[in-house]
Amino acid sequence: MTIELKPEHQQMIDLAIRSGIYHDSGEVLDQAFEIIRAQLHSEDWLAEQREAGAAHIATGFAQAERGELMDGEAAIEVLHQRRAARDRGLPYVDGRLILKS
Repeated sequence: MTIELKPEHQQMIDLAIRSGIYHDSGEVLDQAFEIIRAQLHSEDWLAEQREAGAAHIATGFAQAERGELMDGEAAIEVLHQRRAARDRGLPYVDGRLILKS
């Protein structure tokens, strides 16, 4: 396969090879593609986290509209329990400590 590079791209490849980190243009391109792959994966992960966050917010609003509210002290206690469970390596899901029998 033949690829025509812009002069500035060829200069970057040449510079990378001259630095001694890469032995040839193939290694430079392999690294560039790995960086692109990682960036795309990161963007997918961020989009998933945004969607999950939006779903949690929607659930919270729906609960509030139904009057399913928790006072501040109770909420702080739940957060303390979650943290303690996490610190002990115990699973804590949806406000419940999950114990295996």
